[in-house]
Amino acid sequence: MRLISLFALLLCSLASQAATPLQDSLELIGIQQLCLQTGALAQQGMPAEQQAGLAKAFDGERLCHDLQQRLAKRLSREQQEQAQVLLGGELARFFSEAERSAASDPQLAAYRQRLAEQPPLGARVELIQQLDATAHTSALASLLRYEIGKSQAWLTVHSRGESIDEQQLASATVEQQQRLQQASQQAVQGFMLYAYRRMPSEQLQSYLDLYRQPPLQALLQASQEELLQLFRERRSELLH
Repeated sequence: MRLISLFALLLCSLASQAATPLQDSLELIGIQQLCLQTGALAQQGMPAEQQAGLAKAFDGERLCHDLQQRLAKRLSREQQEQAQVLLGGELARFFSEAERSAASDPQLAAYRQRLAEQPPLGARVELIQQLDATAHTSALASLLRYEIGKSQAWLTVHSRGESIDEQQLASATVEQQQRLQQASQQAVQGFMLYAYRRMPSEQLQSYLDLYRQPPLQALLQASQEELLQLFRERRSELLH
């Protein structure tokens, strides 16, 4: 599915196995890959004496498991199965193939450079922007890096014998959040424009409509909210 290619491009995603409809859907939309990377990313740039604690608190397998457990309670079995059917359909597979091809295309970098120099306008771009927003693609990509950065800052402050709460931490990092969101949007939307460049706008509209289906919206919204809560809980673990 689409997010696998996009998160692979943004975050060097890892492969995983899926068994249940919920697990399958999380992998198809790339959230499984997000979870699996947290441990390694949380340690990057941090002092050696703090890396073990970060690796334990943000263990990717554990985060994936906890997210699945929460979503299984929050979403009905019917919602889970409906999301799996939508993500495994012919339209989704067609777009996935286009993304896999684009992700390995050596011309992608040059295309990105042209976009940076002369940003496109028009209805096509608006469709891409709507798809990004509806599928939570750049939002989820930036969420991972932002929450990891917040967690590193949280640990750094407390290691100096100082204290900071979640509200203070959010206020102190609001500029970083905005920069990450903007960078993610540019990367994701540029990739989409290239990957879907040969597809008629009517087909792109159909893909957007697929992501607007209630089962997928429920899954995406719940995943984003539960990930935020899990990151907050993991930060508190760093102090114990």
